[in-house]
Amino acid sequence: MRLALMALTILTLLLNGYHPLAEDGGLYVAGVQLTLNPTLFPHYTVFVSEHLHFSIFAPVLAFIVHLTHLSLAWVLLLTDLFSLWLTFYAAHRILQRTISSETAQLAGLCLLAVFWTLPIAGTSLLLMDPYVTARSLSTPLSMLAVALALDDRPSLRPLLSSALCLILAASFHPLMAAYAFAFVLVVRLTRLRQRTLAYALLTLSALALAAILHAVAPTETPAIIAAEITRYYWFLSQWQWFELLGLIGPLVVLAALLTRYRRQSDPLNAAAATLCRACIAIGCIATLVVLCFAHEASRSHLVARMQPLRVFLLIYAIMTLLLGATLTQIALEGRQRLRSNAPRLALASLPVILIVALAGTMFYVQRQTFPASEHLEFPWRAQQNPNPWVRAFLWARDNTPPDALFALDTKYVNEDGEDAQTFRPIALRSALPDFSKDGGEAAITPSLATQWLQGADAQTNLSTETDAVRDPRLLPLGVTWMILHAAAPTTHPCPYNNGVIKVCSLAADPR
Repeated sequence: MRLALMALTILTLLLNGYHPLAEDGGLYVAGVQLTLNPTLFPHYTVFVSEHLHFSIFAPVLAFIVHLTHLSLAWVLLLTDLFSLWLTFYAAHRILQRTISSETAQLAGLCLLAVFWTLPIAGTSLLLMDPYVTARSLSTPLSMLAVALALDDRPSLRPLLSSALCLILAASFHPLMAAYAFAFVLVVRLTRLRQRTLAYALLTLSALALAAILHAVAPTETPAIIAAEITRYYWFLSQWQWFELLGLIGPLVVLAALLTRYRRQSDPLNAAAATLCRACIAIGCIATLVVLCFAHEASRSHLVARMQPLRVFLLIYAIMTLLLGATLTQIALEGRQRLRSNAPRLALASLPVILIVALAGTMFYVQRQTFPASEHLEFPWRAQQNPNPWVRAFLWARDNTPPDALFALDTKYVNEDGEDAQTFRPIALRSALPDFSKDGGEAAITPSLATQWLQGADAQTNLSTETDAVRDPRLLPLGVTWMILHAAAPTTHPCPYNNGVIKVCSLAADPR
């Protein structure tokens, strides 16, 4: 199985891609860069540094860079590979405690590899990311804590080990670790004879805690509310129907699996049933809390800011493992009942065919998600990136002063062909806060909301406006450079233009 875990690690990377500076990966990498070089990002630094107060992610990666003398790009790649392996290791530990067949265990791991970048309903999370963030380490540590919580040994060692995993997870991502702790608690309560009463008390406790937080939360300013409302995924009323289906579907699947496990006499199936019950219970509790206290019209969005539905990340992971393993078990059991070789071979091949078909689908989806970028953005190919936005960012890195302040369209990461590549960690330059990524920072850190709103408004429709509109917005904020679409009208000098994007100077001297 050790070789299988290593092989799955490599195959998962090849299947799902690697984009270290895209989406949230860019936010975390900028934090590591700032830790390594505090002179970076001299303007609007708080949008890079704020999350550093709550996680050891940046200091740990910076320490590894200093220790190994490797470049940050290589450390990120090695960390990604380690997080892949650790996730599969933790997943295997869960399957060892719930599924008896090693073939079925391997199938569960393969399905996890295939669903690696599966969206978690409408939470704006993926099961795992094609880049490195604090979740890359908190998720496998949380899964390992769940596996240890399933241990039947009478000693305290498994529980202490589970607690240690949760503490380590919290050091990387406190919020995700808090929900992992809640999940482990529900797993332990599920093993009680009076679990229905335990569920009722836990539900009342969760609702009471949410009610207290909602009542004591301070009244929010218009800027804070503006930042919070941009996070549509905090509010179930703004979800699309298919996102709601992504919330209900896993619980239905787990209920079906629970029905099967309850009919089996295998002790491991009892542990699998425990996991299913725990997933259903905590999923229902989290949904109830959100339905009661996460509304756009509320005077406070503190409960919404806590994002209780993030617990579905663990629910999805466990559902994927158990579903893949159980479907394979059913196929193996059916094969034993058949006498003819041809039907037996067809039935045995069915899980393999299904996993390969799903792998092809997920690979296609990933290529459509990052169509303008290399599928694998390895360190040695950084300068050959075909993405025109990235090439413009790299030019800015090499040809503008370190203290330059850039403006980009406020929703630039959502532009077609931009592939959610983040400006700061690529260009190593400061930028006004944008709508998408910095808006998320402002939503969870209210002290940033005023600066965020000012910067985001100043960059609205940046490429479609004229200098007469742009300049009065940008110059008072100290902006010295801007990145525009190649066809955007401007009289300012634009020393770089690749036909898609151009870099323009707001200063008299572009250098």
